[in-house]
Amino acid sequence: MVIFNAQGQVWLGRRIKQKGAYQWQFPQGGVDKGETAEFAALRETEEETGISVQHLSPLGQAPDELLYDYPADIRQTPRTKKWKGQRQMWFATRFHGGPDDVNLKAYTHQEFSEWRWGELAETPGLIVPFKRKVYEQLVIAFAAYAKPIN
Repeated sequence: MVIFNAQGQVWLGRRIKQKGAYQWQFPQGGVDKGETAEFAALRETEEETGISVQHLSPLGQAPDELLYDYPADIRQTPRTKKWKGQRQMWFATRFHGGPDDVNLKAYTHQEFSEWRWGELAETPGLIVPFKRKVYEQLVIAFAAYAKPIN
């Protein structure tokens, strides 16, 4: 989920378990059995950011599924061993809340240690390199939302 504020900036979370220079990313997660991709995106967003659906309004969806492969070292971990990479559907929303409407500790499993607003164009340089092409495609797909609203 790419979350835009009224100034056209995007929500970025610093991954708790990420090491190295590339620690910032958008909320993301899997689709559970019986869920639509849109519902899963909203559920994952709330679980990872504490932002409830009442503070979000839909803007759009990336036109295609976006794909990336895991690097060899990640493909060997027990959690990802059975997958080659990920296939993702991305949605954009507008945030209508305030700082108190974000709660990174809202759920037991915390994904992010901190959050901030940033520019959409900077995000490919903040994400781990193997996801960079996906973020470059998101910059193109959602560029129209990266402008202040009146």
